Amino acid sequence: MPDFKLPASFTAIALAGVLAALQMPVMAAVPLQPLRDEDILEVLPAVTRSRPVQSPAGTPPAADAQAAARQVREDISVARQTGDTRYWGRAQAALAPWWDRADAPADMAVLQATVQQGRHEFAASRAVLTAALARAPGHAQGWLNLASLERLSGRYVEALAACEAVSRAGPLLYARACRLETESLQGQNAQAGQGLQALAGQATDPGQRSWLLSLLAENHERAGRDADAASAYARSLAAEHDLYTSIAYSDLLLRTGKTAQALQLLAPLPETDAVLLRRAAAWKRQGDARWTEARQLLQGRVDELTRRGDDPALHGRELALAALWLDADAPRALQLARANLQLQREPLDWWTALQSARLAGDGAALAEIENAVRAAGLHDARLAPAGAVAAGGAR
Repeated sequence: MPDFKLPASFTAIALAGVLAALQMPVMAAVPLQPLRDEDILEVLPAVTRSRPVQSPAGTPPAADAQAAARQVREDISVARQTGDTRYWGRAQAALAPWWDRADAPADMAVLQATVQQGRHEFAASRAVLTAALARAPGHAQGWLNLASLERLSGRYVEALAACEAVSRAGPLLYARACRLETESLQGQNAQAGQGLQALAGQATDPGQRSWLLSLLAENHERAGRDADAASAYARSLAAEHDLYTSIAYSDLLLRTGKTAQALQLLAPLPETDAVLLRRAAAWKRQGDARWTEARQLLQGRVDELTRRGDDPALHGRELALAALWLDADAPRALQLARANLQLQREPLDWWTALQSARLAGDGAALAEIENAVRAAGLHDARLAPAGAVAAGGAR
């Protein structure tokens, strides 16, 4: 059955970055040489000690499917909250008996699509979801995931259709939140804000309340109401900590000049690419030399991706922001940002492209991107020229 544990714009958790398992102070990348067999190099979350389900060849029995689904949901939760990308691989390993099988149960197919979305494999995720929902049109979690993918792609009409399918298949709260988030992106901020505030007030589960308040905070930011957004972000984190919300709040703090407060918020977070990028931007703004070491570490992670045969372009958002915020290379940032728009079109992606075009003095590119924003139907106060900042952009 669907579990409905969908965080705010959960695909943006993928902002958490590449090789995010490193949880150590920023420093030059040097090999760690243990002196004794008992030396500890890293302490992993306790869930690491559990092993993925091993199913026999052929169609696994229902009991194995249920156990595997529990394991996958646990791994997905750890991946989202720690930014540790290894857990996406662990989730895929647990799903191996059902991966890419046309006869896979809808629950397992939706979990596969969730893993693919978390790894920025958006086209593959959409294809798996579409096929699963054709077989199981009453799968509410699948429709929620599809709505999230459509919003990420800037396809708001299609997102609303998926939200409507949620209302036919699952709890009305999730259908209502799905619609309100989409309408907020289309500029209906007052209506969306009132609806999200009401839903958050009704929520009794801390995680659910935290999610709804983070949606409310994003709505306020899009409406240009930064003080209200900061309050909603703080209340969301007070209800339940969430990596995505913490990063979103840090962007608001950086954008509004609260650099020290942003660093304080970022300090306890796992050292993902998204977190390290924002720390480096804040340190650079403060004249703290640690930003150069952080930049080297980020580049080292990109180089490692290439050595492993992975495609760094799947992380084009972080590459573009690093070029813009840390390298002050607006033409390069624009090139990377425009390529990233072929993959994802959330407000932060549009902002990065627009700001890069402005700083690069590329009027043709700026006009093209502005026209594309209008065509998508996105309304966001941060995308106006007055919203341009050196670090800590829109979301």
